[in-house]
Amino acid sequence: MTKRIPAALLAAILVLTGFAAPCRSQQRKVATFGVAFYNLENLFDTINNNGKYDLEFSPGGSRKWDGKKYWSKIHNLAYSISQMTTRTTPAGPAVIGVSEIENITVLQDLVNDPAIKERDLRIVHHDSPDARGVDVGLLYNPQLFRVLKVENHRLSVPELPKFKTRDQMCVIGLMGNRQAGWSRVAVIVNHWPSRRGGEAESSWLREAAARLNVHIADSLLKVYPDIGIITMGDMNDDPYNKSCSEILGACRDIKDVKEGGFYNPFWEKLDKGIGSYIYRGGWNLFDQIIVNSNLVDGRCGLKFYAAEVLNRPFLLQQDGQYKGYPLRTFSAGVWTNGYSDHLPTEIFLIKEINNK
Repeated sequence: MTKRIPAALLAAILVLTGFAAPCRSQQRKVATFGVAFYNLENLFDTINNNGKYDLEFSPGGSRKWDGKKYWSKIHNLAYSISQMTTRTTPAGPAVIGVSEIENITVLQDLVNDPAIKERDLRIVHHDSPDARGVDVGLLYNPQLFRVLKVENHRLSVPELPKFKTRDQMCVIGLMGNRQAGWSRVAVIVNHWPSRRGGEAESSWLREAAARLNVHIADSLLKVYPDIGIITMGDMNDDPYNKSCSEILGACRDIKDVKEGGFYNPFWEKLDKGIGSYIYRGGWNLFDQIIVNSNLVDGRCGLKFYAAEVLNRPFLLQQDGQYKGYPLRTFSAGVWTNGYSDHLPTEIFLIKEINNK
């Protein structure tokens, strides 16, 4: 089922394509590419191979995580991904960053679910040293994205030599299609350290993660000055927190983005009360997709146009105490057969089609 295109994106496309202009000579055709992120909330298989924590997600564990529950979650997530379509992106996003996955096997099961199998989504995965045993990954449509290189960056914290968290995955590739041509982009998939122990007490760890992000971006720009950089993930911080706003330097207003800087379209969303994760009745927007200046001014060939939190009704609880909250897999220890405690997010990029 194809979803209605967001109004902001449609307006941008109308202007670019000339449908809103009286002069036929000014008409231009564009291709649209979706870039999404989705925290899959503890997508574990049923096999206990990661010690104490993994035992929880096994048939004999506290959650009684058996085949029925596992395959139901796989299908629910696949259905959710199948609904990430618009009029101009009928095949869904070109790339989807994911987090809270146990291994490559769960992603293979996900992309082979009947709901999305025909899309032939490919997988980029890397085993991180995270103590919980969860990783980040990337799903991509090979018709819209071509992988050139994958680099995994480890967050080292000298003050905590035994600290283990998710690596930051940088996938360098080409986004586009035959009609529009191809543009070089880098997608950095993140899952920054949690707020365990308190937001203020743990903020320095996420600030360290942001500094690693800046290092990756700076290194990319030295080699590819025109590259479009997309950094996405569950930051465990909001757009206005120091890690995102100061260290990464992701601006709230697109007009404030300087060369080499970043723009965070989800800051304005949160200001309007739109979030991707809810805690004690208050919305956070941890699941962000941030773009660099080359995607703001179109220098790389692709240009940012719109962003959306995919708060579809089927992803939300429809009644009860937690009405309007994300419909998660478990609630208070009870299996609710939902999707995730996070909502997916997506941005849309436009690339002009050269008719010559």
